[in-house]
Amino acid sequence: MYAVIETGGKQYRVEVGTELEVELLDASAGETVTLDRVLLVADGDEASIGRPLVAGASVSAEVVRQDRAPKVISFKYRPKARRRVKKGHRQDFLLLRITDVMLNGKSAAAALEKAQAEAKTERERLEEAAHRQAAEDAKLAAKLAAQNAPKAEAKPDAKSDAKAQARPDAKKASAAKPAAKTAAKPAAKAATKAPAKPAPKPTTKKDK
Repeated sequence: MYAVIETGGKQYRVEVGTELEVELLDASAGETVTLDRVLLVADGDEASIGRPLVAGASVSAEVVRQDRAPKVISFKYRPKARRRVKKGHRQDFLLLRITDVMLNGKSAAAALEKAQAEAKTERERLEEAAHRQAAEDAKLAAKLAAQNAPKAEAKPDAKSDAKAQARPDAKKASAAKPAAKTAAKPAAKAATKAPAKPAPKPTTKKDK
């Protein structure tokens, strides 16, 4: 729900939570003011247009603070007359925060609070469902880890058995290699030491 109000000779479109700067009113910071000059109130597809004001409508606002706008420089110059006037001006204003829009007893602030409460309960319900799902996932992960633990323990034993079986064969092979080398060395030495026998000469008739 929103409304169009008139204050200080200006029109503003406001809704709950809107902050706006208006001309000075007879109020101080922290007070609540009621703006009765409501020109239009719209609620969804329904709209009430005032002629010139909407009957039974009002807007409540809280005064946040009284402040001054940035300085505006005014400079007047008349050529050939040596007339120059420079002025500065800071406009005073009130900063208002809209707290409620009323139309025939219907409050926009109450409707907003109800919607926020419903959204909060829905968010809490979703958070509970997410926590529940996370707990179930954690239980399932722990169960799978417990099932896979014996398999993980059995694998190193099988590897160690295979290594243990392979070690004696490797030791036998390493022991056989030096034996073969030592057996081959004397044979080679004997072959080198034995003198080669001369080949027999062929016999001829003259020798006989």
